[in-house]
Amino acid sequence: MVGRTTSRVPGRAGGEIVGTAAQGGWHWAEWACEFVGTALLLLGGLSAICLDFAGRGPVTSLVPDHSARLLITGLLFAGTGSLVAVSPLGRRSGAHLNPSVTVAFWRQGHVHRSDLAGYIVAQVAGAFAGTALVRWWWGAKARTVDLGVTQPGHGIGAAAIGIEAFMTFLLVGGILIMVSFRRTARWTPLLVWIVVAGLVWQGAPWTGTSLNAARSLAPALLAPHTANLWIYLVGPLAGSLLAAAAFSVVPGIETRTAKLFHDPRYPSTMATTLPVAARR
Repeated sequence: MVGRTTSRVPGRAGGEIVGTAAQGGWHWAEWACEFVGTALLLLGGLSAICLDFAGRGPVTSLVPDHSARLLITGLLFAGTGSLVAVSPLGRRSGAHLNPSVTVAFWRQGHVHRSDLAGYIVAQVAGAFAGTALVRWWWGAKARTVDLGVTQPGHGIGAAAIGIEAFMTFLLVGGILIMVSFRRTARWTPLLVWIVVAGLVWQGAPWTGTSLNAARSLAPALLAPHTANLWIYLVGPLAGSLLAAAAFSVVPGIETRTAKLFHDPRYPSTMATTLPVAARR
């Protein structure tokens, strides 16, 4: 559990707080950032799927190898999220963009239950907005790939739950480790980019690589293809909770921030032991 004491750092315009607790209340600015950030994640990521796999497009002609196109898709999908994380949107909300990440930070004591609800609602709403934009923008190509619906590979079935849980465990565990040290915290978006790209590359043939219930929920309902949706609601959540539980028993280590890119110039409604700007 992170520290709960606060103190003023002198000599900084507007004041700076060191060590703040998770705050309850209605945090509309942070929730709006999560909504827009998640919409951009789905817009960029699902557009990559349309670009790389919808018919005989330029990418298919230039990169005929299916595995290579999966890697390109992973780099574009994960890269969109990492760019959001280092943008003003991500610096304000923390750029969770994924209920699995928010739940893990809630279990670590960084996120108040009001933000737990607010962030997840914003992420789901943003996922629907981003997916709707993809359906409108890409039209027939989006329908060709079923809006990027995540589905188990041939013969995988319910075992996809375990695979999704394991991959989400790796992602969330990596995030928790990175934000536990001042020197590595700022590099968390880079780690996320590399890990998610690799998981999409190797895991998509097995499960479609969701890692994110909001990312799977919106395309499944808008396509609609809901037969296997439950797998992608249960698997990532299970992996997130397992990662948080495993991290909590490691001695001598604790998360310092719940932001993927912590910028001390921005305020935070979440618990942190790093400097943050005072809320006005």
